[in-house]
Amino acid sequence: MSGAADIRRRAAEWAARVRTNPYFARGLFGAAAVVALDQASKYWIVHQVRLPQRGKIEISGIFDLSYVENTGASFGLLAGGMASRVLLSLISTGVALGLIYWLASLRRKVAVAGVALIIGGALGNLYDRLAYGYVVDFLDFSGLYFPWVFNVADASINVGIALLLLDAWLTRERKSPGEKS
Repeated sequence: MSGAADIRRRAAEWAARVRTNPYFARGLFGAAAVVALDQASKYWIVHQVRLPQRGKIEISGIFDLSYVENTGASFGLLAGGMASRVLLSLISTGVALGLIYWLASLRRKVAVAGVALIIGGALGNLYDRLAYGYVVDFLDFSGLYFPWVFNVADASINVGIALLLLDAWLTRERKSPGEKS
């Protein structure tokens, strides 16, 4: 089978899984909701609260709003210039596309929720990175000795990963003792 024919066959199989999976649309809707919430929160912080001009607003002993322009990945990892921006944008795009591909096969609610949160978080931060060259972070729990400032997208990615780990654990627990992994 030629390469092009194989790609067409795989695309048709994926499209068939999408059409027959009621969780696919729910997952995409959840991802879109995360992007919307992330971008709305950043808009509010930047344009309504005007946190860039204020720098920091002390809320309580454990939580503050602190404005950070993060040029790296989650929690400032891989911070750098244009090369970092391009690399992180490609990674975010690849992760989102790979998870959308996988979402067509998922039929477990916890896994779908986890994937939706990760897709939405990746796309929310990708938008910032492409539009501004950095990601807006503002949630600061340094009062709890948590040294990183983050945003809704970062939180969604981390909760999504936790849900996928929970799903893996629940799925493993449901298997009978003699069943193969």
